[in-house]
Parts: sequence; structure tokens; C-alpha cells
Amino acid sequence: MVKLRSARMEDLDAITEIYNEAILKTVATFDTELKTYADQKKWFDDHGSKNPILVAEQDGVIVGWASLSKWSDRCAYSDTAEISLYIREKHQGRGIGRCLIEAIIKEGKKAGLHTVIARITEGNESSLHLHRSVGFSSIGTMKEVGKKFGKRLDVHLMQKTYDNH
Repeated sequence: MVKLRSARMEDLDAITEIYNEAILKTVATFDTELKTYADQKKWFDDHGSKNPILVAEQDGVIVGWASLSKWSDRCAYSDTAEISLYIREKHQGRGIGRCLIEAIIKEGKKAGLHTVIARITEGNESSLHLHRSVGFSSIGTMKEVGKKFGKRLDVHLMQKTYDNH
């Protein structure tokens, strides 16, 4: 059984490990160099009540995480966040991502956000489908904005706007 909860500092090693797996093996992130604990601690510390981080825990092991990060440091964007969602490779396809995305979206609404933005790299059909299924709409495609594993890649932009504002 998977348990979802707010991330704690002691989860940071597992969060970093999951993210580094994605850096090495996927185009889900355009980071190309592994993150250190110190890198991720700064990232973690930048999250506050309006920018939650959740983890999925199974049998005492963190198997995935989701976050809502500041879209921009500019004040006018204070009610907008960017979603991130990562699941350990060996735990993908089990519904953990769906549970996390639904929970982080609820947390964003509770935090008073108005809009959540997703950037999804071309070819990641399962992520596009998952985001659509929880109310994200396509708002455009940025052509060839990233390069990873020797290939120029498009990024699909998606947006969810809460109806409570």
C-alpha cells in the first residue's frame, strides 16, 4: 500500500536518488548533471506553504515524489507554480503517479494557487495523458528548446487553472 505525505528533510536522499535516476535515464528533466544533497537541500528550502512537496512511501521506501515550485521570482507570478512528478523506474505503471498528481493538485488548491504549469518533453505520452486526465490543457509547444542524449527536443506546455478564484 502506498502512503502519501508531506516531504521531510530526512526524505531528501531518496528524493535526490529518484531525481538523479531521471537525469541519467530520461528526458523528463533537462538537467544533465547529477544533483548533490546540497543542491537538493537548496531546492527543498525554496519550497514553502504555497509550494508543497509530497512523497509516496511504500513499505518504508520513498518510491516517488511530486512538487509545486515557484514558476518565477517575479511577484506577479506568485499564484502560479510548476509541477514536477518523478517515480522510481521499477515502480512506474502502478498508479503511484496518478495518486501523487491528484494529491499535489489538491495541495495547490488549498495553498491558494491559481495556475499550475507543466512542461512535458516530447515522446512522454504517459505524462501527457496523466496531466490531461486531471484537468490540464495543452497551451503550446516550444520547438527544439532542449538537447539531451544528442537529440533536440520539443517541450509541450500544459496548464491547469483552479476554478476557485
